[in-house]
Amino acid sequence: MKTTLINNGTLITAAETFKADILIEGEKIRLIGENLTAPDAFVVDATGKFLTPGGIDPHCHFDLPMFGTVSSDDHYTGHKAAAFGGTTTVMDFVVQESQGFRYSVDLWLEKAAKAAIDYSFHMNLTHFDEAIAAGLPSLREIGITTLKVFTAYNGRLRLDDGAIFRALRSAKENGMLVMAHCENGDVIETLIPEALAAGHTSPEWHARTRPAWGAIESTLRLAAMAQETKAPVYIVHMNVGGEADMLKYARERGVPIMGETCPPYLFFSIEHLMRPDGAKWICSPPMRTAADNARLWQGLAEGTLQTIGTDHCPFFFDGTQPISYEGKEIAIPGKELGAENFTKIPNGLPGVQDRLPILWTYGVRAGKISANQFVALTATNPAKIFGLYPRKGALVPGADADIVIWDPEKKVKYGVAHSHQRTDYNLYEGWELVGYPEKVFLRGKMIVAGKKWLGKSGDGQFLKRGEGEVL
Repeated sequence: MKTTLINNGTLITAAETFKADILIEGEKIRLIGENLTAPDAFVVDATGKFLTPGGIDPHCHFDLPMFGTVSSDDHYTGHKAAAFGGTTTVMDFVVQESQGFRYSVDLWLEKAAKAAIDYSFHMNLTHFDEAIAAGLPSLREIGITTLKVFTAYNGRLRLDDGAIFRALRSAKENGMLVMAHCENGDVIETLIPEALAAGHTSPEWHARTRPAWGAIESTLRLAAMAQETKAPVYIVHMNVGGEADMLKYARERGVPIMGETCPPYLFFSIEHLMRPDGAKWICSPPMRTAADNARLWQGLAEGTLQTIGTDHCPFFFDGTQPISYEGKEIAIPGKELGAENFTKIPNGLPGVQDRLPILWTYGVRAGKISANQFVALTATNPAKIFGLYPRKGALVPGADADIVIWDPEKKVKYGVAHSHQRTDYNLYEGWELVGYPEKVFLRGKMIVAGKKWLGKSGDGQFLKRGEGEVL
């Protein structure tokens, strides 16, 4: 059994920061303490470096078909990018097929056979009836304990409120968590044809036809159903300050509801969609305003929101032009498909590698969140909510040795040239970073060493999850 000793690091957990060594035996953390020794260990000197748990990204989409194309990262390239950014566990969403849960999951397991880091799945719930409710225990047996519902995408993904209410009750009976995409689908379906009829086809109309108040009222609607059913709800990709207000209102009244935001909603606004390259920022829900950015930061700092995911779902900006990835030329149709009509622009952004480095510089170093909150929001809280703690998301004896060694003074001019995300642009092009992951361990194996990729396809394991916590 391989033994690794990380010496003289500064450990940052969700609760405290302290000097310590970490002894790894095989895939697990064996000991944490000062002045540890191990005669035959591979020694890594972490003097002057920070040690954090491997990040957990609870919201990703790999190899996802959309608008006649497919998201450009698969379960290898996206995982590799995640690792370079300090994330060692990702969670993807399984498309619900009519043939049943087992069939649907098997399709995604086949896609994920090339996984480079550990992963789990959520199940999209886009149809619901008594037979589907009866099948929920089979998902638990597989190790999937989360269901995602939509209040938008009428006729495609949306469940009506009655079906969501019944799904919540069934989830409660089975110890499962419902995740919700909150927008007002009826309003969106009214505004889009009106905009097109008026000749409004540019990217900012994607945001203008998905009004912020639709997200706000939908979030409160889900909170009301959560309270009535006593079933926990997790609101994904919160992008509006008013959603944070609704979340705070509900949580102060004992509603079992939690919230996630994503880095783009902390930094970008509808003004970015109005640029000549505005399609780069097209995702659903869309960018809002600088005031919304500020309120979401406040929500993170005050503990109203529990996690930061990415909703990673990248597409090429210009899929007619190939890029080189691992020495091979590749081009995948992307956002150019909607050059004349915003409704045809594939919805989604790259971000799985960007999340931790961007948040470290522009969140922790900027004084918006503490280093301990950073770990809680990006690793420990997701592990607890999604039934992986303390195996994941923690630096404690017995946990998987998923460890990130940070060089807190490393300066990086970030952008597409630095990224391993398989697309032709980066939202943070030219941003100056201070602090960056130097080495990354997955279950005791070093998979990133500086600019060197030491991982491989198939390194990742599917994680069976149990019931999570309501934080």
